[in-house]
Amino acid sequence: MKIDTDQFKIVVLSGEICSGKSKISDGLRSKYNASVIKTRELILAELPKTLNTRIALQRAGNKLDKNTKGQWIADALAKFLEKHQTSVTPSGLFVIDAIRKQEQIRALRKAYGADVHHIHVTASADELERRFIDRASEHDAQAIYQKIKREKTERQVRGLEQKADVIVSTDKCTADAALVRATALLNLYPRTNDQLVDVIIGGQYGSEGKGNIVGHLAPEYKLLVRVGGPNAGHKVYADGKPETYFHLPSGSERSPNSKLLLGAGALIYPPKLMTELAEHQIEADRLSIDPQAMIITDKDRKDEAESLKSISSTAQGVGFATANKITGRGRYEEGTATHLKLAKDVPELLPFIKDAQEVIAEHLLKGHLIMLEGTQGTSLSIHHGEYPFVTSRDTTVAGCLADAGIAPTNVRRVIMVCRTYPIRVGGPSGPMNLEVNYEELSARSGISVEELKQTERTTTTNKQRRIAEFDWVQLKRSVQMNGPTDIALTFVDYIDKKNKSAYRFEQLTEETLRFIEEVERVSGRPVSLLSTNFSYRNIIDRRSW
Repeated sequence: MKIDTDQFKIVVLSGEICSGKSKISDGLRSKYNASVIKTRELILAELPKTLNTRIALQRAGNKLDKNTKGQWIADALAKFLEKHQTSVTPSGLFVIDAIRKQEQIRALRKAYGADVHHIHVTASADELERRFIDRASEHDAQAIYQKIKREKTERQVRGLEQKADVIVSTDKCTADAALVRATALLNLYPRTNDQLVDVIIGGQYGSEGKGNIVGHLAPEYKLLVRVGGPNAGHKVYADGKPETYFHLPSGSERSPNSKLLLGAGALIYPPKLMTELAEHQIEADRLSIDPQAMIITDKDRKDEAESLKSISSTAQGVGFATANKITGRGRYEEGTATHLKLAKDVPELLPFIKDAQEVIAEHLLKGHLIMLEGTQGTSLSIHHGEYPFVTSRDTTVAGCLADAGIAPTNVRRVIMVCRTYPIRVGGPSGPMNLEVNYEELSARSGISVEELKQTERTTTTNKQRRIAEFDWVQLKRSVQMNGPTDIALTFVDYIDKKNKSAYRFEQLTEETLRFIEEVERVSGRPVSLLSTNFSYRNIIDRRSW
């Protein structure tokens, strides 16, 4: 029987007693859902009267090899696959632990061809003996070990390394390192050039309407990732009712089958997150939180409220928690009750804790599309915004990728979201070119002043926003920093109220079409998505991907 390599892979382990074969097979089973087939069990199934001792099993295996010329393992695997045809491991990965003769490998390769991958596991003679004695319960363990080593088949095992695909010396690397080497052989480790990640970032001062764009796109992705903290609230409008997300990815309800991830660069205020999880009915099997995400404490929130009034901070504690993550390295003690905590130190978050790298790698390996949702806007970047009127992190695409732990070469598309009229929060929040009052915007768009003022209130602090003319210099600068592949243009109804009823590109007003044309000319990027109203259904989708 020839197995399709796209569906199955067979790992054959060989190695002397106590070389570490079981650790590799256990790792492949736990991490990659492999089916592990023990030759010990195959022998007992073929020769049920065999005593379940190491020496008796060795002799029984020799008998089977002599009678079948090493074919018996391949035949047993074929029976296993036929019997479990409808219930085999979803990963299609099978591990044979372990083979002891070259004829056994030849028979497997004759039956399954290139699907068979041979890993030989070894260690120094002194280390092998030490491991056996440490694990044995018998008082004469050393004598038993020497007797096993004198057995003919055991003496021949080391010679199998000559034709192995990979040799792993387990006394020279950790169990995790041995598993990585096996993973590389099997092509189970994702390549950094698999372009499966699309990044959504803001091109202005935040509040660009990223939530609605995410709501429209989210069902296309298997993993939704968010970075940043609860100082930025994203809204997705469905049937006129907003869903608000402070920590979670904005597509959480729009794409209920997608997994969710908060990366190591995220900042979390547990009371707010737990409320959010309950509101959106998110369970632990769906959401993963990196153990090194920083926790915002009540002290952080209090300190921020008192210290950052001069720049109209949202006072959510994000800046102070970020500073603590940097300056508190000498004070941090894992699991302590101090105000300096990571996600792994918070009991209520423990069911959600999982290494973000493992989650991302798993999805990349399976060829799943991933959406990375940035927060705030490029012009608020701690490095590239107009200091001190900036946020506490880098809000560019590079910063978002770093916070999530995703390689730039995994990026497929970068969608930069821009408003037709950029905003900043009211108060001393920093300069903005050519501000426009609500009365003037109402006269231009046909939208009432009351509706505009109701719309333009911040999600987190409920403050009135300031509005300005579209900033072409800002657009060019943001394009240079982020290198977007696409522009998503939001608040298109602010150009003309008539655009609210446009569901196709050609239904937009002439003035709007000219504006879009100029955005494309200045940015050098296509305007692929347009938001005409507050609903993910009011997205005009012009993508070619």
